[in-house]
Amino acid sequence: MNRGLRIAVVLAGGLAALMLAGCGKHETAQATAVPAPAMKPAPPTPIEVKKEEVGGPTWDPEWDKIVELALPPAMLSGQVPHDVKRFCPAFYGMAEDDKRAFWAYFFQALAGAEAGLEPTVQAKHAQPEMAVKDEVTGRPGRTSGLLQLTYEDQKRYGCDFDWERDKQLKVGDPDRTILQPKNNLECGVKILDKQIIEKHKALLSASGYWSTLRPGTVSYRVFAKQMTNVPAACAVHNARKTVDGTR
Repeated sequence: MNRGLRIAVVLAGGLAALMLAGCGKHETAQATAVPAPAMKPAPPTPIEVKKEEVGGPTWDPEWDKIVELALPPAMLSGQVPHDVKRFCPAFYGMAEDDKRAFWAYFFQALAGAEAGLEPTVQAKHAQPEMAVKDEVTGRPGRTSGLLQLTYEDQKRYGCDFDWERDKQLKVGDPDRTILQPKNNLECGVKILDKQIIEKHKALLSASGYWSTLRPGTVSYRVFAKQMTNVPAACAVHNARKTVDGTR
């Protein structure tokens, strides 16, 4: 199934689920139900396009919904640091659903750079800064999942990881809580929210959680290459024309 058809199926399924959710409910429950926010699917990153062509793990459109529903209001507001305009010049003036689509694309790009879009990837790191012992597992230098997170993030950011359960499962088992895309992506949103909103750091920072978001590094260049097909609402091409003096 091609990407366009998959997205249409996901959106149709989501609408049907919302309609069914209202059936058979008491009026009081209906009155208090919170409607789902307006959402748009994100466009494919270059690695997603390539993997669709040659085969391999691809980005599931359902993951867009996970990211978009996890976003706190502040990440859709003027509190987002101004370097977001490096990738999305029109961010502050965009509609909320377009902002949600941008963040879904951002995390797709991050997952492409960090894990090649493979949700069960786990990596051991030899670098001194990454080889420190995880306070939860007691093991050094291992990151996991789409966004290459650690069990220690459960303590730091309130992520839905359960090491006591996961250690009973084989390494790479998709049932591990840290490898489940929903848990991993929701945790990533919490981490970024804490960095750019609570701590008022830049989106791209030398002290950021992910090395892929640290300008000047090799991994940042990998990430930047994935940020070349952002949603049209970001008006990247128009902004470039203005800068070049051709508009």
